[in-house]
Amino acid sequence: MIENKYQKFAEVLRPTAVKAGRKILEVREGNLGISIKGDQSPVTIADQQAEKIILSSLKKIAPEIPIIAEESVSAGIVPETKEIFWLVDPLDGTKEFISGGSDFTVNIALIENGIPTFAVIYVPATCKLYTALNRDTAILQNVTHDVISPDEIPIRTRPIPQEGMTAVASKSHLDDQTKAFLIDNNIENTVSVGSSLKFCVVATGDADIYPRFGPTMEWDIAAGHAILNAAGGSVTNPDGTPFKYQKKGYLNGAFIAKSHPS
Repeated sequence: MIENKYQKFAEVLRPTAVKAGRKILEVREGNLGISIKGDQSPVTIADQQAEKIILSSLKKIAPEIPIIAEESVSAGIVPETKEIFWLVDPLDGTKEFISGGSDFTVNIALIENGIPTFAVIYVPATCKLYTALNRDTAILQNVTHDVISPDEIPIRTRPIPQEGMTAVASKSHLDDQTKAFLIDNNIENTVSVGSSLKFCVVATGDADIYPRFGPTMEWDIAAGHAILNAAGGSVTNPDGTPFKYQKKGYLNGAFIAKSHPS
């Protein structure tokens, strides 16, 4: 029954994410309608229109599950959540999107008892679709002209290379704590990636660890967390304890995402 539930979600939400991605790219061809939110982060028409597409699908397939979505929360719409709810970031990497870059994503994640169990991440600029089909299965699909390939490519984290770990560092958030972490752990190799793609880079075995000490919101990372978990990795608090969701204000503290739980 559980697998059937996740399969139903995947059948609906993968094309939903692609549709939201198409809308994002359409908006980028015209007027972005950029404004600044109360937290001083930018928002565009693309964020808002993509979220409408996602919310419509979620309400149809699971009307009983509350939705915590970034732009809705910004508008003061924050439903009460219990043990199961959705986290939605319709356009993660808005600054990258505005600047004309490619590292922006559509993110949908299901949280159950504080843990992300199912998720979809779509990368509109590169037409890559990542899915955590359940807690143990992560896949990558290619999208051509908005059509999702039936080929589901399994993705897994890699063993730590003998030459040492490669860390994922944010393009815009490389702070002193992160620099100190890299030094303390003898990590010399880094790759710079934006948005929730940082989790995907670790999940596909192209890097080994993503330390984050600056603030994020739960919807920023839940989908990436689910995909990394399903690919064999983990996300923990810096002290190694489990990283949980449904925190006050849905605000995250520091975390370490890595290729293996150990």
